Amino acid sequence: MLDIRLIRENPLAVAEKLNKRLKDGFTEEIMKISKLDEERRTLIPQIDEMKSNRNTVSKSIPKLKKEGADTAPIFEEMRLLGEKTNALSAELAAIEEELTDSMLRLPNIPDDDLASGGKESNEALRYFGEKPEFDFEIMDHVDICEKLGLIDYKRGVKLGGSGSWLYRGMGARLEWALLNFFIAEHLNDGYEFLLPPHMLGWACGTTAGQFPKFSDDVFHIANPSGDEKFFLLPTAETALVNVHREEIMEEDELPKKYIAYTPCYRREAGSYRSEERGMIRGHQFNKIEMVQYTTAENSDAAFNELVEKAERLVKQLGLHHRVSKLAAGDVSSGMARTYDIEVWIPSIGIYKEVSSASNARDYQARRGNIRYRDKSGQIRFAHTLNASGLATSRIFPALVEQYQNSDGSISVPEVLVPFMGGITKITG
Repeated sequence: MLDIRLIRENPLAVAEKLNKRLKDGFTEEIMKISKLDEERRTLIPQIDEMKSNRNTVSKSIPKLKKEGADTAPIFEEMRLLGEKTNALSAELAAIEEELTDSMLRLPNIPDDDLASGGKESNEALRYFGEKPEFDFEIMDHVDICEKLGLIDYKRGVKLGGSGSWLYRGMGARLEWALLNFFIAEHLNDGYEFLLPPHMLGWACGTTAGQFPKFSDDVFHIANPSGDEKFFLLPTAETALVNVHREEIMEEDELPKKYIAYTPCYRREAGSYRSEERGMIRGHQFNKIEMVQYTTAENSDAAFNELVEKAERLVKQLGLHHRVSKLAAGDVSSGMARTYDIEVWIPSIGIYKEVSSASNARDYQARRGNIRYRDKSGQIRFAHTLNASGLATSRIFPALVEQYQNSDGSISVPEVLVPFMGGITKITG
């Protein structure tokens, strides 16, 4: 959530920054919020004054009765004042509800150095290694995985429907090796390992910035015995950024660095496009997520650390990739900046994102009331950051394609060999 004071002080400046995401897309909404805020601030003192007058007069009634004065006109006056107060209070409540909803739907302000526009304005910052070249006709990851018995796509669809797959045999071992490698690296870097619940309360989605605007993107869970609303986490970030919701930490506790392993559940339809065959896009996939809570002063350094960590994992796997700085319109709604680590998929000749490192600044903290007490005793909002470290559903296809051999086997990256029990090549 944005700081309402920014809109109050200069609404057009806020609209201009948000319009980097979508040209002229937020001016009308910002001006509406500014008007609602002004109406709210006008009503509050009026209501307070009426309540104060009513209390003052009410306290005088016993004395007037004792003196034998006629209090009927005063009671009538108080009745009318009460009705007016209630009417204005109802008006204020409606304004505050609309204002809160509008504020919750606003995206984060993109950092000043981001380019305007969408994907077309993304900037490739650097590349690692050369695109792999082959002296034989390559197969795509679907054919490789089926030939070697790593993935059973047909039975995956039978079990979970479109957008599902079934790891089996060496494929399951390779998937688990990737996850264990990632976790080991993060533990070596001093991150605390958490295993959060997969079913989350609604407040988690609100704090993370997914609700109310993107509530249709998650799987809702019906609760027949109560009114509580739950959903399946779309990413462990949604859980991790809520660990300290409604808490005040001490500055000496920061930064807090967490990792979590979870499957991720998303209501995104599969595609028949060639670049989204197999595991490239699905309703459930595995991911290790990194999250940091930090101070405003250390926010940029934390972001650079997360980018470096995510990229280092892909480098250690020996996969050709690039790092891209996303334009304002391609950065997710709750984030102020994002760098994507994008791995090369040889069979389709494109880069696919395997990690998004993002800085929310204090946007999520304001929504979740996540604060810390600085060394001077002042209470301030924390900054939250996240990055995939990593998601396997695209690492796996890139790995089997980039490491395929002419005999149909795939080599195991050196860093994964210890997690594969010494196996260096998968032959089926």
